[in-house]
Amino acid sequence: MRVAIIQFPGSNCDWDAWHAVHDVIGLTAERVWHKAKLPSEVEAVLLPGGFSFGDYLRCGAIARFSPIMEDLRRFAENDGPVLGICNGFQILCEASLLPGALIRNSGLEFRCLTQCLAPEDSTELFSKANLGERIYLPIAHGEGNYRLEENALAELEANGQVLLRYAGDPADGHGHGNPNGSVNDIAGVRNQAGNVFGMMPHPERVVEKYHPGLDGIGVLKAFLDSLLESNPVELAEA
Repeated sequence: MRVAIIQFPGSNCDWDAWHAVHDVIGLTAERVWHKAKLPSEVEAVLLPGGFSFGDYLRCGAIARFSPIMEDLRRFAENDGPVLGICNGFQILCEASLLPGALIRNSGLEFRCLTQCLAPEDSTELFSKANLGERIYLPIAHGEGNYRLEENALAELEANGQVLLRYAGDPADGHGHGNPNGSVNDIAGVRNQAGNVFGMMPHPERVVEKYHPGLDGIGVLKAFLDSLLESNPVELAEA
C-alpha cells in the first residue's frame, strides 16, 4: 500500500478517492479504518469527504479523537504528505494540523454545484502554471465557510499557504463566485511546512470522461507527485 485512505464512520467519498488514486492515477491504495494503526509502509494519506460521526458537535470535531489520528499526526510531523478533502479538511483543521476552522455556510444552505476555482502559486505544483488559471471542481458541503483570525490570516497569505480560491465569471456558466462566505474566497490551504493540504472541493469526483471534467486529476497528481516521481505510472485513459 502506498496511499492510505482513512475511513471514519460516516465517510462517503472513500471509494471515490480510492478509485481516483488506484484506478485512474495508478498508485496502490487501501481504505484504513479509523480504529486501526496507520500501516508503516504508507507514503501518503488521504482523508476523504463525508459526514464523520454524523457531523455531531461540529464537522470533524469527534473524528479528530479517533485512534488513527495520533499516527497521522506523527506521520505529518515526519513530513509525510496528507490531503484532506471536504470533511477531511474539516478534520485536519479540528486536529490543528491545518490553520483555521470551517463553519456553517454564510447562507445557511448546503451547496452542491460545479465550482470555478482559481489556483494560487502556493507550491511548485499547486500553481497557476501547473493547474491553470481556472479549474472546475464539484463542491458539496454545508460547513465550508473558512475562518481564520486576522493576524493568522495575514501570515497565511504572506506565506503563500492558500491553494485555491473560489472564483467565477457569469459568462462561463459557473459564475457562482464565493459559495459559502469563506474569508478571502479561500477554498483550500496547506500547512507552513508544505506537506499537509486541505480543500473543500472534490477533485476525486472529476477524473473520468463521464464526470463534469478532468481537472481533479491534475490536483491529485500535484499532491501525489513525490510518489509518482519515485514510481512513474501511465494514467488510465480518460
